[in-house]
Amino acid sequence: MVKLEEVVDEEFLREQDGPQDDDDWDTDSDSDASSVASVTPDETLYERITALQDIIPASTRRSINSKFSTASSWVKSGLSLGGKTLWVVSTSALLLGVPWALAYSEEQMLVEQEREMQMAQRSNEFLTPGAQPQIPQGAQASL
Repeated sequence: MVKLEEVVDEEFLREQDGPQDDDDWDTDSDSDASSVASVTPDETLYERITALQDIIPASTRRSINSKFSTASSWVKSGLSLGGKTLWVVSTSALLLGVPWALAYSEEQMLVEQEREMQMAQRSNEFLTPGAQPQIPQGAQASL
């Protein structure tokens, strides 16, 4: 018959390396703000960015700087040209468009008045007794 015997591994009995802290960790509670403040560095964003210049080679920095300068000059000149063009177009529209619109509306009023006068004249011809209706000359030829 076979007899089973439990053999205990020495690695399981040995204590693990690391900090020995008898405090129980409570993972459900909120962490303190003081522990977060101790983790944040004392340098500003500007200081971090200026520290990056040690990582980027000088030739790459010059290339980036020249490309940025070129792009910014194109944007500045484009905005300047666009502003000047907008000024010319808007003043031209005001100087030419407003008088034309006024003259056009005045002419439309005159056309409307003539039409009203013709309608009034026709209605007077039909309403006055004994008046002979006038037939247009083009209409007589078709009869």
